[in-house]
Amino acid sequence: MPGFLLRYSPLLLVILIAVVSCARPKPAPLPIPPVTSEEPDLIGELLESAAPLARMGFSVQVGAFTDLDNAVRLEQQLEAKGIDAYYFRHESGLYKVRFGNHTDYAAARSEAEALQSQGLIDSFFIVIPQDYAAARIAKSGHGDLGQELVATAKRFIGIPYRWGGEDRKNGFDCSGLTMVCYRLNGLNLPRNSRAQHAAGKKIAKKDLRPGDLVFFATKGGSRVTHVGLYIGRSQFIHAPRTGKDVCIERLDKAFFSKTYVGGRRYF
Repeated sequence: MPGFLLRYSPLLLVILIAVVSCARPKPAPLPIPPVTSEEPDLIGELLESAAPLARMGFSVQVGAFTDLDNAVRLEQQLEAKGIDAYYFRHESGLYKVRFGNHTDYAAARSEAEALQSQGLIDSFFIVIPQDYAAARIAKSGHGDLGQELVATAKRFIGIPYRWGGEDRKNGFDCSGLTMVCYRLNGLNLPRNSRAQHAAGKKIAKKDLRPGDLVFFATKGGSRVTHVGLYIGRSQFIHAPRTGKDVCIERLDKAFFSKTYVGGRRYF
């Protein structure tokens, strides 16, 4: 008997280990977290995001015209000298002109005084960065920049917007209107509609909010040729084409529904 055990002891040891292993409870597998559609798509968000628009610096404001033609004429004279100028309708109802985007007060004043000495402008006012709605709202935490943009755009309704922007070859001054609305509120929006489209964050039509921009391919295809400022309830403000009055249109109108290519947000 002892010889038998000695002969088969290695086999008995293996059997004993196997029995003990089977009797020991197995650890529960680690839970695998469920994948849901609500989890953020970080890569997608990164691809859909755009750098925020730069804030406006120190600008020069001149004029207080009752006649739109006088404001347009001054804007064109400044543009002829290579100065980035734009006219707008002030909340007072008067037409004024702004130009420049300087990093400090002294540079803005120097430019204004040089033009004043040439007799191109008379009195002027320096607009400081803190004066803009974007800066005030960011600092105080109160206010709605989108509604400020809408209020600015509504001042242009009913007037022929004759800004000679880069989109004039397409027969539109549309991007000049949206650019001015944003710059007057402190955000340095690019000049032409395609650059504006590229600068913003993509927004689905159902998620549009007042102040977003809406873009159209009015010449067919997908190439952006027109832009308006969304004001809510499927409506937007735009400058239809050179010499036509700025007006409100509906996104669900057949032409704009067919040519719509997307919405963008910048704040």
